[in-house]
Amino acid sequence: MTGAKLDLTIATPLDMVVDRAAAVSLRAEDDSGSFGIRPGHADFITMLAPSVVRWLAPDGTRHFCAVDGGVMTVSGGATVAIACREAIVGDSLETLVRDVARVRAAQLDAGRRVRVETVRLHAQAVRQMLRYLRGSTAPAGERTPAVQEREA
Repeated sequence: MTGAKLDLTIATPLDMVVDRAAAVSLRAEDDSGSFGIRPGHADFITMLAPSVVRWLAPDGTRHFCAVDGGVMTVSGGATVAIACREAIVGDSLETLVRDVARVRAAQLDAGRRVRVETVRLHAQAVRQMLRYLRGSTAPAGERTPAVQEREA
């Protein structure tokens, strides 16, 4: 199969991260471990583990893509398609490691901000309910029905 190539596509719900890239070989990882794909591979489907997909272009260039799990299919011995939630592409493994760490830190920070805001909104809602139950929801100087009832 000299000169045979794989046609690689990696897609997320929001982006086509790798669009029909030519590859002479590919390595990926599922729950059973790391495995390789070359042109002419049997058709199959697998669930990828969160890992780095690596492929070799026909010109000898190595490429990398960190995936957050996903589904990988091989069809016709020449088409490899990966669908995943998140993917980050890099031409250097060292750069990719830094990029993944930066994205992960940003996601953790965003998660923390969401949790803080959720707690703040919850506390605000509880305070508002307590003010209502105590009958102090009316503007200053006005008496609420609850206050009027207690005064009667």
